[in-house]
Amino acid sequence: MSAKITIARLAEAADVGVETVRYYQRRGLMPVPRPAGAVRTYDAGHIERLIFIRRAQSAGFTLEEISELLKLDRGNDRPRVRELARERLIALDAKIEELNAAKQPLTRLLNACHARKGGPCPIIEAFAPD
Repeated sequence: MSAKITIARLAEAADVGVETVRYYQRRGLMPVPRPAGAVRTYDAGHIERLIFIRRAQSAGFTLEEISELLKLDRGNDRPRVRELARERLIALDAKIEELNAAKQPLTRLLNACHARKGGPCPIIEAFAPD
């Protein structure tokens, strides 16, 4: 796609909202193009960058990490990319452990709520202050 497109078309092409594009621009992840006439226009390179950002987010990278990934060279900076990916995997494993730790007591409360036919709800009781 060599044609120039508006921010709305850019957002649509990457399956995000216009405000998401603007947010990425404020964060420095997406460039703010100079207006061509009265309207700012975007091209295929902008779409590729936006898709890269979304895919990296889906893989669990933070916006700060994505910013660094965007600055790295695909061929020469592989050790740093691997390091960032390893760090992200460690963080994701920690988050998974945290979520599993939260899941277990909630599962017990849900089972207790299902088993109890009368009286106060065990889930609400567990969260209420003493």
